[in-house]
Amino acid sequence: MNKIGGVWYMKFCPRCGSTNIEWVLPQTWSKWDCKDCGYIGILIIEDGKIADTIREEYQKKHQKIK
Repeated sequence: MNKIGGVWYMKFCPRCGSTNIEWVLPQTWSKWDCKDCGYIGILIIEDGKIADTIREEYQKKHQKIK
């Protein structure tokens, strides 16, 4: 979570909607690593509503597999 101009911004995984995501190399903002689903890539979600939808769909999909 980052605070910019008094507003908090969260980062979400575009695959599973998790906030458990970190930079691969903090010196470069180009790659992210999700600790929940294993996603590694440059795309990141900052909209919580979109992340909620992604998370719901991801969980539905993975419940069917199990």
